[in-house]
Amino acid sequence: MTTNLIKNSSRRRFIIDTSLAGGGLMIGLGAMPLSALAQKAKPVAYNPNTIMNTGDPEVNAWVNIKPDETVVVRIARTEMGQGTRTGLAQMVTEELDCNWKNVITESPTPGQSVARKRAWGEMSTGGSRGIRISEDYVRRGAAAARIMLMQAAANELNVPVSELTVNKGVITHAKSGKKTTYGRVAEAASKLTPPDPKSITLKDPRAWKVAGQPYARLDTANKVNGTKVYGADLQLPGMLCAAVKACPVFGGKLVSYDEAKVKNLRGVKGVVKVNDFTVAVVADTWWRAKTALDTLPIVWDEGKGANTSQADIEKMLKDGLQEEGNFWQRKEGDALADIKNASKKVEAVYFTPYRSHACMEPMNATVRIGNDRAEAWVPTQNGEASHAALAEAAGLPLDKCEVYKLDPGTGLGRRGGTQEFVGQAVAIAKQFPGIPVKMLWSREEDMTHDYYHPIAMAKMSAGLDSSGNITGMHIKVAGQSINATVSPMAIKDNKDVRQMQGFYAEAGDAQLGYQFPSLLTEYVMKNTHVPVGPWRGVNTNQNGIFMECFMNECAVAANKDPLAYRQALMQKFPKHLGVLNAAAKKANWGSPLPAGVHRGIAQFMGYASYSACVAEVSVSGNMVKVHRLVFALNSGHVVNPYLVREQIEGSVPMALGSIFNPEITVENGRIKQTNFDSYPMLKLSSTPRVESVLVQTYDFWGGVGEPTICVVGPAIINAISTALGKPMRNFPLYRENLTLA
Repeated sequence: MTTNLIKNSSRRRFIIDTSLAGGGLMIGLGAMPLSALAQKAKPVAYNPNTIMNTGDPEVNAWVNIKPDETVVVRIARTEMGQGTRTGLAQMVTEELDCNWKNVITESPTPGQSVARKRAWGEMSTGGSRGIRISEDYVRRGAAAARIMLMQAAANELNVPVSELTVNKGVITHAKSGKKTTYGRVAEAASKLTPPDPKSITLKDPRAWKVAGQPYARLDTANKVNGTKVYGADLQLPGMLCAAVKACPVFGGKLVSYDEAKVKNLRGVKGVVKVNDFTVAVVADTWWRAKTALDTLPIVWDEGKGANTSQADIEKMLKDGLQEEGNFWQRKEGDALADIKNASKKVEAVYFTPYRSHACMEPMNATVRIGNDRAEAWVPTQNGEASHAALAEAAGLPLDKCEVYKLDPGTGLGRRGGTQEFVGQAVAIAKQFPGIPVKMLWSREEDMTHDYYHPIAMAKMSAGLDSSGNITGMHIKVAGQSINATVSPMAIKDNKDVRQMQGFYAEAGDAQLGYQFPSLLTEYVMKNTHVPVGPWRGVNTNQNGIFMECFMNECAVAANKDPLAYRQALMQKFPKHLGVLNAAAKKANWGSPLPAGVHRGIAQFMGYASYSACVAEVSVSGNMVKVHRLVFALNSGHVVNPYLVREQIEGSVPMALGSIFNPEITVENGRIKQTNFDSYPMLKLSSTPRVESVLVQTYDFWGGVGEPTICVVGPAIINAISTALGKPMRNFPLYRENLTLA
């Protein structure tokens, strides 16, 4: 009855036989074509090494109703603390009309998905997509199961199905008083032909009774009581442990190492060349492996990147803002001419730094390589990507490989498409056939070999007429491209649309919520040897700061209220305007504040949701105190308001840390910050009071894990700028001689 089941753990018994006593019903709810919901799936024998029992009679692969009324919901997405597992289970419960108290969850594996011709479809979790792109087939699958269960009950009771009602899994025939339950008719239902999923009418979200409610999360208890096993905790019989060290400069190479110096140290089993730039020591415990690795003489060829400094990178970005070329992504009217001819010109250059994911659980994977089979235990955001990385590195077909997904001890984008740590673990395990090897990065390795939040600089220019109205807007961003690192094929004509997230013209994912008389947006790609990747909020983080801080500067130049100034430009964007007004109303914008306290406001869109924030801040000397943050979020639908508010509140420390705490910098080509002493996390005492308004328009599905992080920074920065009477443009704010109290 657990979600992640691992074989032979010394801390917890993970293998739990969930086989039915007398049959049951299973029906698909995954990321699959709707036609899959109408297909019968063949039973697959139970494998004790898997985390899921597939030996029951099935309709297809996602919901299993047992005779004891237990409802097992199978979740393909990864749970990282964002609440996806609970939200998806709530939607199943809603459409199924079962008893929430009887619901448990479990996870299919990528190998099982391959065996069933990818029955569960996409298993990746990122971009705040876990619920919003799953909701339709999840709900339809549950509704299909309900229809089949009701028909099976009608057959058993010998009454018309139209005369039956169901409440929490109890089916009643009012005329005769007869009753039965889902558990009693589950096996009979599994033999029926599923309905056409397209014919199903889903429940109106406005009438939800389980979904839409603030239910407690299903993934909390074992985290709190310490029984949860993360990848770093995993123990398998006969397991060895590996510590790894890559060249300290990205792009450098491993020249040589002297194994003789460590091979006789206690517990050491060997030294492994992992790849051209990484070496590992394997021992009977991880600490012995790490201690030996620290003493291993290694010669590196650090390459040309060793000559790169932080100043070099920042100069490259600054020079990029001056470059002329075919960099445009939106061109509406002649913004440059309108700005040149305006009564007043406002111009600002902003800088945002590299940031590390700093996951609480460093990168790790445990791998066992047999003669014709490879297995991996991986804390991953993307089970299919881990599966593919395992197969490629092992040189085996997918059907000879299996990944047992573990809930990660933080993901934030680091454990998604970038799976190099799986390949490392495979290379090491190959040298110890048949023996499981756990490869665990040290904190220093994790921080200095991350895929960092991209560094960026923006030059913002606007023309104002004599009344202070904007006549033209020019947004020019120079920075690193995530796609250049992780998905080069997505870059077309040297343009990376992804980096301009939040400036899009189209409604949907990340639309700019202002109407300007003329607009020009440009992106100048400037890549370095330092790799970058997705980081919670990705490019809306810096773009939200660029846009919303500059909007405040324009309002100040026009001598107008920042809220009213924005409102006048947002009339064609009612959803953007809606959250802005909701946050302002909740925060009592315009009302008197205590002496020394100032307000700032920001709005932005990302991950198909609309966000706004009002900050209340005071500044004393160089110390900044954030007293209160008020948010409004419109994600269209809200599956669990408690979880949504959790995500809003969770975005605050990340955003505060990114604008106040030390950044990731480059010195002699390498990352200077190596641990939490030089790259500290935000302290609880620095977090403010947080309030939120959830705006539901019920006409679209947006994400909730990432949208609000991009409005925290600019709202606070705008309040600080008001307090000090000058704009803040360089981040983290110690660059402006400011510290968070």
